[in-house]
Amino acid sequence: MTQPPAFERDPTLAALETRILHAGEEQGRPFVVLEDTVFYPEGGGQPCDLGTVNGRPVVDVQKSGGEIRHYLEAALPVGPASLVLDWARRFDHMQQHTGQHLLTAVAQDRFQWATTAFHLGGAVCDIELATPGLSPAALERLEEAVAAEVRAHREVAARWVSPDAYALEQVRSRGLPEGHAGDIRLVAITGVDLNTCGGTHLRHTGEIEALKLLGTESIRGGTRLFYVAGGRVRHRLGAHEQRTAALRTLLGAPDNELVPTLQARLEQLLALEKRLRRTEEELAESLAIGLAARPEALVEAHLEGREAGFLQKLARGTLALAPDKAVFLTTEVAEQGLFLLSAGDASTLDVPVAGKAVAAALGAKGGGSGRTFQGKAPSLAGRAEALACLRDS
Repeated sequence: MTQPPAFERDPTLAALETRILHAGEEQGRPFVVLEDTVFYPEGGGQPCDLGTVNGRPVVDVQKSGGEIRHYLEAALPVGPASLVLDWARRFDHMQQHTGQHLLTAVAQDRFQWATTAFHLGGAVCDIELATPGLSPAALERLEEAVAAEVRAHREVAARWVSPDAYALEQVRSRGLPEGHAGDIRLVAITGVDLNTCGGTHLRHTGEIEALKLLGTESIRGGTRLFYVAGGRVRHRLGAHEQRTAALRTLLGAPDNELVPTLQARLEQLLALEKRLRRTEEELAESLAIGLAARPEALVEAHLEGREAGFLQKLARGTLALAPDKAVFLTTEVAEQGLFLLSAGDASTLDVPVAGKAVAAALGAKGGGSGRTFQGKAPSLAGRAEALACLRDS
């Protein structure tokens, strides 16, 4: 068989001296094809490796037309190549991917939940299981069973077999890639799993360190199971501890009282918001009575710090009491001017025409149809001019 690339021969290799055989460009992206490579190309649910070639950052690695293309930030010529792998990223992928093999094997052999898909995400990984749902108790049993295999420190090794030998193996596989020909790579976890896989893996299950199940969601009649492994478990725990410490300070409560304390605060906030809405309604009703009682056909008001919804409520209330009037309202929130022009059913004001004149005076963007025109302005410096236009309408 042809010698496999370095990332398959020795996934712990983080640097390599080789040669650039071909340099090209694809849709504006320069790439090189190497004689040998430590860079894993994206595939099988696993993202590609990153790093440098002759100091130039590798931004993507893909299989294309039977070759592995290393896409670079800047072009390189044919010649000697020094490869340096982003080892932290590679080792993280090895932990997640080996964790997936172990999780899949235990889920199927112990619980008869077959894996139908796998995705290695930037923060969280997931597998899809052919089961309609998993209870918290089932997840706990699965996690404990996986933890036992991590502690067992089982060897993980890859080997290649011929198609004839492959037919005699007891392999757990979703099938070979379409168009595959030649020898087949098998990855074994001693006593636990034998699978076809072209990815990178650890040397033994102990290097997984830990695997934590995070939760599930229903998908296509099955269950998507989220997890993290290895360093991601520690980093996630550290982030949770920082957030918990911040919550303790903000809420003034110990860990075991954070949730009920926060729930009580939220209930208080909802009650306050309800009272505030009622107060705003009462204020809008009171202001509407005052505007409706004015003698002029066009009434106006500026209400600093009020939201657009308050202007709309005030306009409706005013015109319900005085349908022969038109109302022009403005507000300014976070240095953003808002305006609203509305006319009652008995008003003679041509709102679309007058609204455009107001928008022009304010340097605003707005629109509307029928009896209401509203918009936003960078400032209300032109308010007096806008009001003069309306009074001349």
